[in-house]
Amino acid sequence: MTAQDVCVVVPTVRNPDAVRAYVENAREHGFETDRLHVVLVTENFCDVAGMREMLDELGVAGRAFDASARAEWFEAQGIEEYAHLVPAESHAQTSFGLLYLWANDFEYGVFVDDDTAPLPDVDFFGTHLANLEYEGEVEAVSSDERWANVLYQSAEEHGLYPRGYPYSAMDETVETERVHVDDVVASQGLWTNVPDLDAVRILMDGDLDGQATTRMTREDYGEDFVAARGHYLTVSSMNLAFRREVIPAFYQLPMDDNPWDVGRFDDIWSGVFLKRAADLLGKQVHNGSPLCRHDKAPRSTFGDLTNEAPGLELNERLWRIVDEATADLAGRTVPGTDEAESTSTDGLAPGLRADGAGSGETPPPEDDAAGFAVVYEVLADALVAGDWSDLENGEFFAHVGEYMRDWLDCLEELGDRRLRPSTAGSNR
Repeated sequence: MTAQDVCVVVPTVRNPDAVRAYVENAREHGFETDRLHVVLVTENFCDVAGMREMLDELGVAGRAFDASARAEWFEAQGIEEYAHLVPAESHAQTSFGLLYLWANDFEYGVFVDDDTAPLPDVDFFGTHLANLEYEGEVEAVSSDERWANVLYQSAEEHGLYPRGYPYSAMDETVETERVHVDDVVASQGLWTNVPDLDAVRILMDGDLDGQATTRMTREDYGEDFVAARGHYLTVSSMNLAFRREVIPAFYQLPMDDNPWDVGRFDDIWSGVFLKRAADLLGKQVHNGSPLCRHDKAPRSTFGDLTNEAPGLELNERLWRIVDEATADLAGRTVPGTDEAESTSTDGLAPGLRADGAGSGETPPPEDDAAGFAVVYEVLADALVAGDWSDLENGEFFAHVGEYMRDWLDCLEELGDRRLRPSTAGSNR
């Protein structure tokens, strides 16, 4: 029997049947479904028994976790003190899927949303895994704002920017070049039909129902690409595959369930952290294929705006904080300037090894995840230590930093091994 090595995480309260199309796509394209293990992350008010019956009917391994089942899982793992890491009734509950993946030693993770579907003629899982294995040339996108718009290939026609793209980085001048990639850790598939926009941009596009008047087609996309090293991009978790090594730097954060009501930036901020860590470790985030169809259900655009507003200023500032916090790791002294990042001869940041050890430190176990953990700890410490009083809801940054620390502690306890040179897997 083929080993299960792909954990498919689906947050769902509306349409768990979306899983059917993905399993059917795998079979139609010859992808071995024995490799898949589906984790449905849902709520107590949903039909969990029906979800489990669906997985049995489809003949795929998996489990469905409502809030009660998640609490039982935390207790069974002996990590109930970290249950707060998964926020209540939030899309950021995908973090539970990451913990489940980590505990069960899957090599790959795939996030899909329940309002998406694979394109029938595209091998969804096969393409994602091929992207993660890809070695060769690819187009790298850069700009004078140090942000890459993942919709850049047809931006002159539609003028769109994706959800989470900083408003202050718009109207950028785009440049592209060919680069060699050989260590892809994440594969972001993009979308046809409804683009993934934030509420302000949906309103600017003239739609009041939380969607967009502009629709995307295959023709809006060209070849696959990466954002250039030292540049940022938005990461949407509705269609995303990744290697397990990124999990220490890919927590989906305490969104929605917090005193500041900050929400809807779970995948956006985790994507900023992931991209920075990948850059520092000489790894890449692949973008483009496989496309999925995004059939976002109508809802109030103003409701989304209410949810997004508390974090809008923070989103404009976060990437610069990340830049400054990791300047020493990157060999840079003036974040945000035009000076090029210096790198060591092996493509890694000076003083940072792929196993997570800096010069003069005793290295943790040979594990690519350790490098991501070390970068993440630097970012967490910066958010906790910073003075964010001049920002609207700035206290949330320190809150996030504390949860990021807890995330690393939780992974070390769950995996019963050290990820960082400064700890031995014990709680702070």
